[in-house]
Amino acid sequence: MSASRKKGWLREHARDPYVRRAQADGYRSRAVYKLMEIDARYHLLCPGMTVIDLGAAPGGWTQYVRERVGPKGCVLAQDVLPMAPLPGVQFVCGDIADPAVLDLLVEQLAGSKAELVISDMAPNISGDSVSDQARMIELAERVFVVVGVILKNGGHLLLKAFQGAGFTQVRQAMQPSFDKLLTCKPRASRPHSREIYLLGLGFHGANDRL
Repeated sequence: MSASRKKGWLREHARDPYVRRAQADGYRSRAVYKLMEIDARYHLLCPGMTVIDLGAAPGGWTQYVRERVGPKGCVLAQDVLPMAPLPGVQFVCGDIADPAVLDLLVEQLAGSKAELVISDMAPNISGDSVSDQARMIELAERVFVVVGVILKNGGHLLLKAFQGAGFTQVRQAMQPSFDKLLTCKPRASRPHSREIYLLGLGFHGANDRL
């Protein structure tokens, strides 16, 4: 990111009402309000659920999930970056492309499977739309591999993607494995952002592409 773009981003960030709201509410990131809106609309979370948060750092989504599932729920978080501990959350640090990381998630599940997998991960943005979309597709494919192992039948997947070249490919790869596939653009998502969320409801087993 150039110096001028970085300054512009910092100015926008400082004025962002969701940033101020997150600080006031004690959440680690403004992104929590995206998940809140999607959850309010589709009732994804309830007490006692087992949820896995992929690409969780800094932990805003994980905080909200922990609150919603309550003390009887199970929350696992994963990220390639370290994340400050959260009470009642088990954290796995590593790349989801590493089979050892998937093994650790399976181990933490102790024979059960998740009812919901959420992923707010985004690739490192270079500014080149072609390479950035290729990275988005690759990241989605990695999530699909993990989901095929850890998501129970009837479970749900919430996945961040980006509109543009490759989005249709990701959507088509995901669709056959779910009873219903929806797209969501929450209000907390910045208007100029190309991010969009794919919500797969009713998982019925991985296909060749998921």
